[in-house]
Amino acid sequence: METNFELIEKEVIDKLHFPENEVLEGKEEILQRNSELERAMSLGNLEHSKTKIYFEDDKSKKVVETTVWGITDKRVILKKGVVIPIHRIYKTI
Repeated sequence: METNFELIEKEVIDKLHFPENEVLEGKEEILQRNSELERAMSLGNLEHSKTKIYFEDDKSKKVVETTVWGITDKRVILKKGVVIPIHRIYKTI
């Protein structure tokens, strides 16, 4: 999965711009992503474990290694209120 994904720091996410379109195509992929995000949030809250989030902004594909603190219906919440729109996430490992 790492191919073509640029590793970035969590602190630069606030400066990124995210289009409104979904990056995944099928319902199965979306359900898998939601399951991965729930698991990442559990690991973040219970064990303070970091997770790799593969996502795309309006310029390129990126990956960040961070702790997931919360999930809303539209966003993943990271430390210090940094958010990534769920519809722009490919995978969480």
